[in-house]
Amino acid sequence: MVVAIVLALLVVGSVVFHLLSPWYFTPIASNWGAMDDTISLTFWVTGIVFIVVNLFMAYCVIRYRQRKGQTAKYEPENNKLEVWLVGLTSVGVAAMLAPGLFVWANFVHVPDDAAVIEVVGKQWTFSFRLPGKDGRLGTVDSRYISDKNPFGVNPDDPNGRDDVLASGSELHLPVGKPVKLLLRSIDVLHNFAVPQFRAKMDLVPGLVTYIWLTPTRTGKFDILCNELCGVGHYAMRGKVVVEDEPAYQAWVSGNPTFAQTSARATGDVAAGKQSYAVCAGCHGIQAEGNPALHAPKLSGLGDWYLQRQLKYYKQGARGTHDKDVFGKMMAPMAATLVDDAAIDNVSAYIKTLPDSPAPATVQGNANNGKRLFVTTCGTCHGPAGRGVQSMNAPGLTGMSDWYMVTQLKNFKQGIRGAHPQDMYGAQMALMSNTLVTDQAINDLVAYINTLK
Repeated sequence: MVVAIVLALLVVGSVVFHLLSPWYFTPIASNWGAMDDTISLTFWVTGIVFIVVNLFMAYCVIRYRQRKGQTAKYEPENNKLEVWLVGLTSVGVAAMLAPGLFVWANFVHVPDDAAVIEVVGKQWTFSFRLPGKDGRLGTVDSRYISDKNPFGVNPDDPNGRDDVLASGSELHLPVGKPVKLLLRSIDVLHNFAVPQFRAKMDLVPGLVTYIWLTPTRTGKFDILCNELCGVGHYAMRGKVVVEDEPAYQAWVSGNPTFAQTSARATGDVAAGKQSYAVCAGCHGIQAEGNPALHAPKLSGLGDWYLQRQLKYYKQGARGTHDKDVFGKMMAPMAATLVDDAAIDNVSAYIKTLPDSPAPATVQGNANNGKRLFVTTCGTCHGPAGRGVQSMNAPGLTGMSDWYMVTQLKNFKQGIRGAHPQDMYGAQMALMSNTLVTDQAINDLVAYINTLK
């Protein structure tokens, strides 16, 4: 009797939990409502089978329980029962699978008027490429991929010259218009998934896969990678912004073309030297840093990283948090660089300065720090901590150790990396949470101090 009651309570509890559970589908934002219908149908079929089977088991436990004077009957075969079971099972399986075949048929047939956008995945970011005024994407090849051509666009293909490149992990789409997303990976297996769209697909190295959808409501939705693509997998996030047509066109026009990025000139070192005179007051004549003024060492950092951080300060992505005291001091200094050319110039000059290691000031257990570095930091920043531009990870070796400690704590506390424009800072904030104590941070930085 106890077993029968437990089975009955299991059925009742499961049904109530399903009906009242807060964990269910996100509100749909695309044309793929049929996905929800097929899943709901599966819930109905499997739910009814679950209820019937368990209640039948409870009935059998009571009906055929042990009684004095009764013996069990041996009945090895029951053709009638087997026919019913096979028939009902076949109907149930067909009811679950057949609707999905019709949905899949629509899923793989793209409307003729769908716009085409390419999604490129790499550890651990999404980037996007859109056709220019000619309406055609240029060809790509892995042999063309470099720090200055991360998409691998064929420089000899005239169709690729006006391709629009969006490298900020944020994709904008016009509401109410179908779009075909070409999916490409340049390293390992990734996945492109937006829960509100109900459409996802793997990004397979060496292949171009695709999905299509029509956004049905405006809003900002998370892009997730649903494949385990490495230690930074959980930090591989992006955003899809669905908006009206004028806003979408404004976003497209705000991104550079492949021709523009290819023609970008290197910074003027002489002009950068003049601009650096303002920076030298805190960071030192040789950009060696000054702990007394809370100014970190800059020499040895990649010019691409310096450019990004200076732009962040100018745009407000850094130096605006109430607790970022020294970041607020840096923001007005960055504002003295009036345009991108000035930022390029001063970064080019800093790149010419000698890269002398900053003195070590942090005390920690380097042996413990080695484990932390190898299992997390080294994947992006390189095994020797020299930085990897393709991973958007700056060099750490020889940098100001006190500054690294401060920034790791800022990332953990949300002082840095919380601004929506600081995409790579947001990833770093997630990674910094693996350092659970201040001692772990000191140990990590102590190990970085041992790298040459």
